[in-house]
Amino acid sequence: MCKTIQQKVKFKAPPITIYQFIADSKKVTALTGETALISKEIGGSFYTMSGKVSGIIVDLKPSVRIVQAWRRNDFPEGIFSMASFTFKQTSEGGTEVVLTHRGVPKELIPGIEESWRQNYWEKIRNAIKTLG
Repeated sequence: MCKTIQQKVKFKAPPITIYQFIADSKKVTALTGETALISKEIGGSFYTMSGKVSGIIVDLKPSVRIVQAWRRNDFPEGIFSMASFTFKQTSEGGTEVVLTHRGVPKELIPGIEESWRQNYWEKIRNAIKTLG
Protein backbone atom coordinates (compact mmCIF):
# COMPACT_ATOMS: atom_id res chain seq x y z
CA MET A 1 0.00 0.00 0.00
CA CYS A 2 1.32 3.43 -0.97
CA LYS A 3 0.41 6.82 0.44
CA THR A 4 0.86 10.54 -0.31
CA ILE A 5 3.02 13.01 1.60
CA GLN A 6 2.06 16.67 1.35
CA GLN A 7 4.14 19.44 2.89
CA LYS A 8 3.78 23.20 2.51
CA VAL A 9 6.67 25.43 3.54
CA LYS A 10 7.48 29.13 3.20
CA PHE A 11 10.86 30.72 2.71
CA LYS A 12 12.11 34.32 2.77
CA ALA A 13 13.73 34.10 -0.67
CA PRO A 14 12.41 34.37 -4.23
CA PRO A 15 11.17 31.28 -6.13
CA ILE A 16 14.29 31.00 -8.35
CA THR A 17 16.51 30.71 -5.26
CA ILE A 18 14.38 27.95 -3.74
CA TYR A 19 14.00 26.19 -7.10
CA GLN A 20 17.80 26.04 -7.46
CA PHE A 21 18.16 24.48 -3.99
CA ILE A 22 16.13 21.54 -5.33
CA ALA A 23 17.05 21.44 -9.04
CA ASP A 24 20.74 22.45 -9.27
CA SER A 25 23.31 19.66 -8.74
CA LYS A 26 25.96 21.87 -7.14
CA LYS A 27 23.51 23.64 -4.82
CA VAL A 28 21.86 20.37 -3.72
CA THR A 29 25.29 18.79 -3.07
CA ALA A 30 26.37 21.82 -1.01
CA LEU A 31 23.04 21.95 0.82
CA THR A 32 22.83 18.28 1.82
CA GLY A 33 26.52 17.41 2.00
CA GLU A 34 25.74 14.42 -0.25
CA THR A 35 26.55 14.07 -3.95
CA ALA A 36 23.76 15.08 -6.34
CA LEU A 37 23.62 14.92 -10.12
CA ILE A 38 20.42 16.41 -11.54
CA SER A 39 19.57 16.76 -15.22
CA LYS A 40 18.22 20.12 -16.36
CA GLU A 41 16.10 18.44 -19.06
CA ILE A 42 12.73 16.70 -19.06
CA GLY A 43 13.39 12.97 -19.45
CA GLY A 44 16.84 13.27 -17.89
CA SER A 45 17.88 11.34 -14.83
CA PHE A 46 18.85 12.48 -11.37
CA TYR A 47 20.31 11.13 -8.20
CA THR A 48 20.72 12.76 -4.82
CA MET A 49 21.89 11.82 -1.34
CA SER A 50 24.95 10.06 -2.86
CA GLY A 51 22.69 7.76 -4.88
CA LYS A 52 20.20 6.86 -2.13
CA VAL A 53 17.52 8.65 -4.19
CA SER A 54 17.27 8.43 -7.98
CA GLY A 55 14.80 8.84 -10.81
CA ILE A 56 13.71 10.73 -13.91
CA ILE A 57 12.76 14.37 -14.45
CA VAL A 58 9.15 14.29 -15.67
CA ASP A 59 8.49 18.05 -15.87
CA LEU A 60 10.47 21.24 -15.26
CA LYS A 61 9.45 24.86 -15.36
CA PRO A 62 12.12 26.97 -13.62
CA SER A 63 10.81 28.86 -10.57
CA VAL A 64 7.37 27.28 -11.02
CA ARG A 65 7.38 23.46 -10.96
CA ILE A 66 9.48 20.29 -10.76
CA VAL A 67 8.02 16.79 -11.17
CA GLN A 68 10.18 13.72 -10.62
CA ALA A 69 9.60 9.97 -10.90
CA TRP A 70 11.42 9.29 -7.65
CA ARG A 71 12.64 6.26 -5.74
CA ARG A 72 14.76 5.62 -2.70
CA ASN A 73 17.13 2.67 -2.66
CA ASP A 74 15.06 1.03 0.09
CA PHE A 75 11.82 1.05 -1.96
CA PRO A 76 10.50 -2.36 -2.98
CA GLU A 77 11.80 -3.52 -6.38
CA GLY A 78 10.14 -1.70 -9.30
CA ILE A 79 8.36 0.90 -7.14
CA PHE A 80 8.64 4.59 -8.08
CA SER A 81 6.82 7.49 -6.48
CA MET A 82 6.06 10.92 -7.97
CA ALA A 83 7.46 13.99 -6.24
CA SER A 84 5.98 17.29 -7.38
CA PHE A 85 7.20 20.68 -6.17
CA THR A 86 5.32 23.90 -6.94
CA PHE A 87 6.86 27.29 -6.22
CA LYS A 88 4.65 30.34 -5.67
CA GLN A 89 5.85 33.84 -4.87
CA THR A 90 4.31 35.21 -1.69
CA SER A 91 3.10 38.79 -1.27
CA GLU A 92 6.17 39.43 0.92
CA GLY A 93 8.53 38.45 -1.91
CA GLY A 94 9.29 35.02 -0.49
CA THR A 95 8.28 31.59 -1.74
CA GLU A 96 5.69 29.02 -0.77
CA VAL A 97 6.68 25.50 -1.79
CA VAL A 98 4.14 22.71 -1.92
CA LEU A 99 5.58 19.21 -2.06
CA THR A 100 3.17 16.46 -3.10
CA HIS A 101 4.93 13.11 -2.95
CA ARG A 102 2.58 10.36 -4.20
CA GLY A 103 3.05 6.61 -4.15
CA VAL A 104 5.39 6.36 -1.15
CA PRO A 105 5.42 2.89 0.44
CA LYS A 106 3.31 3.22 3.61
CA GLU A 107 5.96 1.87 5.97
CA LEU A 108 8.51 4.45 4.76
CA ILE A 109 6.27 7.55 5.11
CA PRO A 110 7.46 8.74 8.57
CA GLY A 111 11.15 8.55 7.62
CA ILE A 112 10.68 10.22 4.24
CA GLU A 113 8.54 13.01 5.73
CA GLU A 114 11.26 13.70 8.29
CA SER A 115 13.97 13.49 5.63
CA TRP A 116 12.27 16.24 3.58
CA ARG A 117 12.14 18.43 6.69
CA GLN A 118 15.72 17.83 7.83
CA ASN A 119 17.59 17.43 4.54
CA TYR A 120 15.82 20.14 2.56
CA TRP A 121 13.49 22.55 4.35
CA GLU A 122 15.65 23.17 7.45
CA LYS A 123 18.86 23.30 5.42
CA ILE A 124 17.32 25.70 2.88
CA ARG A 125 16.23 27.99 5.73
CA ASN A 126 19.77 27.94 7.17
CA ALA A 127 21.31 28.60 3.75
CA ILE A 128 19.00 31.58 3.20
CA LYS A 129 20.09 33.05 6.56
CA THR A 130 23.73 32.85 5.51
CA LEU A 131 22.94 34.47 2.13
CA GLY A 132 21.24 37.34 3.54
